[in-house]
Formats: sequence, structure tokens, C-alpha cells
Amino acid sequence: MSGKYTNVPYGYEPPPATRKGTLIFYDSFEHVTDEQLERAAAIADRRSFVQLVLYPLHENTVKRMSKDGVQPFYKREDRLHDWRREHASSRVRVEGWEGKRKKYTPIEAALRHMAEEYPAPHFLYLTVELANLFASFDSFKDWIKEVRLIIDGEPVKLHPKLEQNTHRWEWAELT
Repeated sequence: MSGKYTNVPYGYEPPPATRKGTLIFYDSFEHVTDEQLERAAAIADRRSFVQLVLYPLHENTVKRMSKDGVQPFYKREDRLHDWRREHASSRVRVEGWEGKRKKYTPIEAALRHMAEEYPAPHFLYLTVELANLFASFDSFKDWIKEVRLIIDGEPVKLHPKLEQNTHRWEWAELT
């Protein structure tokens, strides 16, 4: 409980919330361009999400998922904070949970953390490569029921599980 009390007139009802849900950009942010970040922010504004959460992956997570080398976590996180400062008008948050853990974090643990931390409904904004990788995990069939996907990139060959669940994802508008 906050401990702060306010007085309201009798019969007062708070106005209904006009913004709902969270758009979560889950990526290593090694190869993500500013245009992709701006596209995600535009989608978050257009669809009236409460906020856009940028979730950078730790080096160990990226290594386990794709075997690619990436810059240290703090450098990628600093780049995201700089981009967020340039776009102060939009509601953007950089999630540093993996930086605090300093180890491999499975996508299931990250999604559970986000589901507890941020308001539902949850939308995951993924690149095509990461969406195909996510679909290859065993936990995909459980999580696709909980989250919706927005996939950024050119339409290419998709994982069969993504093709089975076309009603749960969509392409990002490339404008």
C-alpha cells in the first residue's frame, strides 16, 4: 500500500484507461537499426500501448541462442538509452533485468518476468530471425497462447510452427 490517501468527491469514477498493453522489443540490439526502433515506437503509439519496452539480451544468452558474437551488454544498453533520450516524447523503457542477472536467461524466464512486470496484453516485437528461433523452442506452443507477435523484416521462409499460428502474429508495417 502506498500510504498516500486522496479525497475524491462522492460518486467519482476514474476515467477509463485509453492505453492498454505492452509492446516488448526482444533482441540483442546488435544489428537493429534506428529505423527499426522508430518503427516499433510508431507501432506502440499507433496502437495505444502503455509503453514500449526494449529488452536487450545478455552476451551469454545471445551466444547460446545463435552462436553470434556481440558487443558487451552495457554498450548495447547505452545505445538504447541514448536513443530513448532522443525520443523523450514517447513512452519507452529499457529493461535491464538481464544485465543484473549477468548470465544466460532462457526466453521463458524473460517472458515470465515481463508478464509479471508489465501490463497485459503483451506483444513481442521480433526480427524474422529471432521469431524463427523462438518458434523452434519447445516452450513456443505454450507462450504463443499468452503473447502475440509482431515480426519486423521482409517476408521470408518461416518456421512451420509460425505458419501454424498465423492468427497470433503479424508483420510490422514497413512505412
